[in-house]
Amino acid sequence: MTVTPIDLFASSVHLHQSGQVHTGQQMMDLERDGWQLMAFHVETDADVHADHWEVHPAADEVVSCLTGGIRLYLRPEQPGEEEQEIKLTAGTAAVVPRGRWHRIELDAPGNIMAVTWPRGSRLEKRAEA
Repeated sequence: MTVTPIDLFASSVHLHQSGQVHTGQQMMDLERDGWQLMAFHVETDADVHADHWEVHPAADEVVSCLTGGIRLYLRPEQPGEEEQEIKLTAGTAAVVPRGRWHRIELDAPGNIMAVTWPRGSRLEKRAEA
């Protein structure tokens, strides 16, 4: 097998339960089993679908800020509670618990990376406050 570099900003990396790793076109595959690693260059809130909540029911998600700055928001678990805001700067990450709705906003353009088990993931339009 020939080993070649992978462009993480153009490819998804799928880590299968069998121990195999496959790469392919960057897109979240909601039907495939296994962990998925994706990296993104982000310039605006639209690049991180800031107007939507996202949830991953099959597993936790690691959200990491490689460069720039982001704010990770967790949806309140009970009515009347505030969103939880986690500021991530270059080189930091946070673990979003399985089944917890979350969204991202940018503080500065940069690069982010996320790792999750995407099966069953969903987006929901955020109601404006």
